[in-house]
Amino acid sequence: MQEAVPTIYAPPTTPVRLSLYARCIALVVAAACATLVVTALRLTPAPEGVGTHTDLGYLACNMLLKSGVPCPTCGMTTSFAWFFRGNLVASAYIQPAGFVAALLVAMILPLALYEAITARPIHRLLKYLPGKMLLLTGAGIFLLGWGWKILIRIAGMDGWG
Repeated sequence: MQEAVPTIYAPPTTPVRLSLYARCIALVVAAACATLVVTALRLTPAPEGVGTHTDLGYLACNMLLKSGVPCPTCGMTTSFAWFFRGNLVASAYIQPAGFVAALLVAMILPLALYEAITARPIHRLLKYLPGKMLLLTGAGIFLLGWGWKILIRIAGMDGWG
């Protein structure tokens, strides 16, 4: 006699599709990333390693002017400008945190466009990432980048090209 095989219930799976609202959010994220990329490409990186942002009409870093010590975001714009010109070494050297931020922008742009166009979610995979660990890692990279910027500025090794 043949044993009966129990019926296994598996609900029918339908592909998850993003709502129109979620697709619009993805499109806004992609547009913000594209704006950063285009802006970085239009700027000429300052050879001193700081000050590229003044081409956008912003004032020079007051902390750097008054104390000679760069602020936590000094060199970020220059780093972005080098990154999107393809000089990754210069980008990482000028401001390591700027390099990481530019890398994230370069990764998020096509993913957000993919979500907006196809309505297939990618962001749902983020729930598997350890949130607190990412936050602490990001803060650590930011602080280490600032420390590096201070070090190369004080040592007179700031700048590229």
